[in-house]
Amino acid sequence: MHEWLSRLDQHVPVRFVALYASAVLCLLATFTWVAFGFGGFWALLGLFLVGLGVRDMRQTHHSVLRNYPVMGHLRFLLEFIRPEIRQYFIESDREAAPFSRQQRSLVYQRSKGAQDKRPFGTQLDVHAQGYEWINHSIAPTVVPGHDFRITIGEHNAMCTQPYSASVFNISAMSFGALSANAILALNQGAKRGGFAHDTGEGSISVHHRVHGGDLIWEIGSGYFGCRNDDGTFNADRFADNARDAQVKMIEVKLSQGAKPGHGGVLPGAKVTPEIAAARGVPVGVDCVSPARHSAFNTPMEMLRFVAKLRELSGGKPVGFKLCIGHPWEWFALAKAMLETGYLPDFIVVDGAEGGTGAAPLEFTDHVGAPLQEGLLLVHNTLVGLNLRDRIRLGCAGKVISAFDIARMMALGADWCNSARGFMFALGCLQAQTCHTGLCPTGVTTQDPHRARALVVPTKAERVWRFHEYTLDALKELVQAAGVQHPCEITARHIVRRVSDQDVKLLANLLPFLKPGELLAAMRGDVDWPHNVYRLYWPRAQSGSWQYAA
Repeated sequence: MHEWLSRLDQHVPVRFVALYASAVLCLLATFTWVAFGFGGFWALLGLFLVGLGVRDMRQTHHSVLRNYPVMGHLRFLLEFIRPEIRQYFIESDREAAPFSRQQRSLVYQRSKGAQDKRPFGTQLDVHAQGYEWINHSIAPTVVPGHDFRITIGEHNAMCTQPYSASVFNISAMSFGALSANAILALNQGAKRGGFAHDTGEGSISVHHRVHGGDLIWEIGSGYFGCRNDDGTFNADRFADNARDAQVKMIEVKLSQGAKPGHGGVLPGAKVTPEIAAARGVPVGVDCVSPARHSAFNTPMEMLRFVAKLRELSGGKPVGFKLCIGHPWEWFALAKAMLETGYLPDFIVVDGAEGGTGAAPLEFTDHVGAPLQEGLLLVHNTLVGLNLRDRIRLGCAGKVISAFDIARMMALGADWCNSARGFMFALGCLQAQTCHTGLCPTGVTTQDPHRARALVVPTKAERVWRFHEYTLDALKELVQAAGVQHPCEITARHIVRRVSDQDVKLLANLLPFLKPGELLAAMRGDVDWPHNVYRLYWPRAQSGSWQYAA
């Protein structure tokens, strides 16, 4: 229903048509009732609908009703009867993309503090290839709390302001892609829950600062918030923002999972004064994000840039985010770490299944490594070089449930980020109209009339609840597995069915390296642990991104 409304709204102004029609019905029916003695029922019906529409516009819990008074109730009617329709005629709760109805419902229920338990057993086919589960212990542990945290930057002497982060945080979403009210609600929820809010490459806006929630400032190729007029990096402007107490970490964005290797342009017509102020660009002028950075050209230069940002920020944790593409480019970075001694405090691996406001279909479907493969390659490389205990790993890519978090930690992550999960908590309906400005719930729009449907205090509460109850569910998984912290969950805890007759631990199914194994292979003491290292490691160059013949 919401998808139909949004598409129709591109052609005619339908948002208040039902309310206007109700008012006309009420007036005409009242006239015929008074003048001719009939039409009383229709007059009362029209009056009821007008009253309902006014109430819809004033209530603060349902964004759809605030944007679509009267008409929006059709969605809730369909939602009420849809389980039966879907069961017999359309599709199951496990179908639909990119997120199933069951996944979305889980977020909605947790964000509202509603019952998130399920009756009647799993809907998954436990005998299907690819089915995964976590092994439980006969002796479960008792974990006192669910505020699981990890410290980032503590192993680097140059990082004088380490950050104690939650293991579940808000992933990068820029002001401009999201509405002002969405940013306000996310940051207020993060403040209350004590977790971090990634700014996205659109930089820090006034809306990020209102509630004072912890920020991870993402620096993209456009250097928004720290740029010269020609789009190059400005160290002084960076230092002014980075030393703000609200900024806890700085993240250099090398590539984004949903569109790696692709720049972007925000048309001048969409560059409002607020967006221009946040990004440091002129109002009404096209805002360009190049496909690559201009502040560095080689892996060594990139690591020196990270070290420079750490110094300019006053010793805060600095790292980078990337979606894995050419393996030799990642290996070039790893070699540069060994040769220069410059280490990032953290690395965030973005999966190709990640989301975006707008990207070419070819990029969303066919460019970049999925999260499992990318995360495993980065984790293994650092383990094989004896660097893993000095660099924290974050990840993002369709992380919604506590099991998603546990599984990513089993693959090597220290923490997880989620973008669309927190969008669902804000009220996103997966209408997939983010790129049109016609979001039915006011999450991804700069239209002030649509954005007002998102009531900040109500949605901030839901953002906090989603985080709170997801970590509470993670605590239950941790206890069932017989450990004390989710970072203790390893690939030995996760099992995958590989055929009708065979199941394997991820530890045995996937190639995990031993500490120092890659260093030993470089010395010739052992064979290369995997083909990707045998083929590409010798050809990676710390002084260039190019593949050495």
